[in-house]
Amino acid sequence: FITMPSNRQKIHNAYQHCLSITQNHYENFPVASKLLNKQLRLPISAVYAFARSADDFADEGNLNQLQRLDQLNEYIAELDAITKLLTQKADSSDSFYYQSNNLIFIALADTLYRYQIPVTLFYDLLSAFKQDVTTSRYKTFAEILDYCRLSANPVGRILLYLNKSATEENLKLSDAICSALQLINFYQDIAQDMDENNRLYLPLDEMQPLAITENTIRQRINNKQTQQLLVKQLQRTKKIYNSGKPLCRKLSGRFALEIRMIYTGGQIILDKLEQNTTNIYLRPRLTSLDKFNIIRHGLFFS
Repeated sequence: FITMPSNRQKIHNAYQHCLSITQNHYENFPVASKLLNKQLRLPISAVYAFARSADDFADEGNLNQLQRLDQLNEYIAELDAITKLLTQKADSSDSFYYQSNNLIFIALADTLYRYQIPVTLFYDLLSAFKQDVTTSRYKTFAEILDYCRLSANPVGRILLYLNKSATEENLKLSDAICSALQLINFYQDIAQDMDENNRLYLPLDEMQPLAITENTIRQRINNKQTQQLLVKQLQRTKKIYNSGKPLCRKLSGRFALEIRMIYTGGQIILDKLEQNTTNIYLRPRLTSLDKFNIIRHGLFFS
């Protein structure tokens, strides 16, 4: 007789699959690192595997726009099915298991069930990835900030739910940090985003009065106008980032250490961008001293 794996074993296998995805991808900031409590590494890996794979649908390979959207819509269908099952199990004492051909969703469904994370946050992420496929220019800063609301803020909120620290105040502070981190990422990759994906995350209505065009960015022209534009973006981002800083003091334990390190890493990149506005296309690099300071500020945050 062939012994079929139990649902518990299938869930375990699904989490291991997600953990493998997490460990084999490079990221700027620590993801499901060993700093976190062991119990959080697997659910964070499930979240990361979902986001990483969906992001790849939007960016990687040679698929056309329709094919990319079809793949993302398949993920939406999986979320719909999970939402339906979660609703059915809300008042049930039965064990929870979501059956899928995609191991990522078996693990993700278990994470959603165990930690009571709002599924809407994952729909928001998929909306952002679909926007990556369909939108490459933004008329106003408000439109860019709304993209950040979908692409970045859900990540911080999910982490807070996993850590059981998702108070209204913490969620608001997290939104500020995550939106600013997304903006910092845009400003350190201005040339790369344009060259590789034909995307521009600078508000067109602020470029026009300075006579900055898409060709200005494509040709990597540095002048007083481009410097003035970047300074304005950085000043605005710094204000948003600083408004979220109290979150780093409100958390505790290993989770706080991880968040403080992420915050410090973003602060260092932002500082480097501010110090080098003469070349808006130069990507900041973290030095060994920077990495030491990230750890130091994680341990002794001020």
